[in-house]
Amino acid sequence: MIEVVQAFDREPITQIESDDANALERKLVTANKLFKDRKAWLKPYQRVEILRKLADLMEQQREQFGRRIAREGGKPLADALVETDRAIDGVRTAAELLRTSAGREIPMGLTTASVDRRAWTMLEPIGIVAAISAFNHPLNLVIHQIAPAIAAGCPVIIKPASATPLSCLEVVRLVLEAGLPEGWVQSFVPEERGLSEALACDPRVAFVSFIGSAAVGWALRSKLAPGTRCALEHGGVAPVIVDQTADISDVLGPLAKGGYYHAGQVCVSVQRIYVHRGLIGEFVERFSDVVSKLNVGDPLSANTDIGPLIKPAETERVELWIKEAAEAGARKIGGGRMSETTLYPSILVEPPKNSKVSTMEVFGPLTCVFGFDTIDDAINEANSLPVSFQSSLFTNDLRTALDAAERIDASAVMINDHTAFRTDWMPFAGRRVSGYGVGGIPFTLREMTAEKMVVFRTK
Repeated sequence: MIEVVQAFDREPITQIESDDANALERKLVTANKLFKDRKAWLKPYQRVEILRKLADLMEQQREQFGRRIAREGGKPLADALVETDRAIDGVRTAAELLRTSAGREIPMGLTTASVDRRAWTMLEPIGIVAAISAFNHPLNLVIHQIAPAIAAGCPVIIKPASATPLSCLEVVRLVLEAGLPEGWVQSFVPEERGLSEALACDPRVAFVSFIGSAAVGWALRSKLAPGTRCALEHGGVAPVIVDQTADISDVLGPLAKGGYYHAGQVCVSVQRIYVHRGLIGEFVERFSDVVSKLNVGDPLSANTDIGPLIKPAETERVELWIKEAAEAGARKIGGGRMSETTLYPSILVEPPKNSKVSTMEVFGPLTCVFGFDTIDDAINEANSLPVSFQSSLFTNDLRTALDAAERIDASAVMINDHTAFRTDWMPFAGRRVSGYGVGGIPFTLREMTAEKMVVFRTK
């Protein structure tokens, strides 16, 4: 049995039955049998109807999903409801994509050898999808894995994070209620860590969707069966550059949101803020004032801005990293512990560039502020780490914006917005250590299909 507790106060919510190796084998056999029987494949209109019904059922449970996310994951209720709304819209997006998801004509007759032929491609489901999800968005990340699989026509076995399985289990239940036949979407909740690897590395699996740490993701990729495709979504140490032309009043709100949303437990959370030396004094003073006014506490309260970290061990780790940087010379503003699970937000000014908080993903309520003299210096610092995900630049100079957007090494550059901005239909991907493949519902749907070509000889 797996005990699920509230992230904020560690009070029990419920216990759920765990899956063992025998359960995994049964689920793989079921999924494989469904995929091998082409007569069992659902028609596109059926998948559209199921996804639309799923969205309607989720909408009816909007408040329940929001509270469930807040309880099991610790995300403040206001943000949990936003996550729910995004997830519902994501399901509808997957349904809408089936109207335009199609193959293409391949031109023939361009050489003498290709005369009298017609060719086109069609999209088919790639096969069994193994999805391994993360705790920080326990509903929306699951939807980003399940909804495209349903749209593509793939059987999917999804393993939610062990700390936050309840939203996933409810989605799987609602998928069946929406009319998807048994076996096409199955949850997998093991206690034994090695069973997650067994799921991903099984040769019957055609596509692995992994959301989690880089260390685990890259190790997993090295063990996949030949032919298995994958998408890995890891994290970053997101940089923000505040140019000398920026209006500080326009910067403070977005950076407070981007840095402390869900207590910083976001893979593109604002972490490194590079501020022009002409502005850094005023910025630190005003930013610290905004951050100090963020409400910290019970995520079920409508007024809470910052809730707990997912586990007490994470609270201790983040505290230790902050302490190490402060002892090495960083100026510490704010911080401290509210409880064993919850930290007050911190700012570190000029931590050592080789410190953990400057080089590694903190995944906690902390931002680091550094000064710079020239935009070239700031870009070089932003590009200095092996991670590369989303970044941002605040400036009122168009030339600087266009130049930096090209030179910052990132998969996305936000101009005058924080690094954690995302819509569910845009491409979302880390480069280098930060990931492999492209997320976002339209892009995941394409990854979960295989293109088949048909060539007709007409004479």
